[in-house]
Amino acid sequence: MLALLFTSLLIINGCGEDPEKGIGPVTEVVLEPTINQDLVAKGKATFDIKCVACHQIENKLVGPPLKDVTKRRKPEWIMNMILNPEQMIKENQIAKNLSTSGEYPTPMTFQNVTQDDARAILEYFRNNDK
Repeated sequence: MLALLFTSLLIINGCGEDPEKGIGPVTEVVLEPTINQDLVAKGKATFDIKCVACHQIENKLVGPPLKDVTKRRKPEWIMNMILNPEQMIKENQIAKNLSTSGEYPTPMTFQNVTQDDARAILEYFRNNDK
């Protein structure tokens, strides 16, 4: 009986997925209180190459503006969205809502970034949002 209850809870709750952390390789991010300026520079360079065609910090383009994204989303969610956008849009309710709202009809695609690149982009966002 207990096993049935546990299994039911897993199914109802998406097999343990925390929607605020998203779906992907990043399960925990430990942020230092001080922003790492070396990571900020790397993150900005990567953002300018891989992301700027669809995203800006202040303005809506194909994708949403990213100002204050670190205040709206957990770091794990941000990194998982960068690293695993297709699955996030299909299975994470927050990402799905953004995609199906009609406001951003073009789905985000994977831009061939590493987990280190995604962490640097996160630090760039943190720097913008401070």
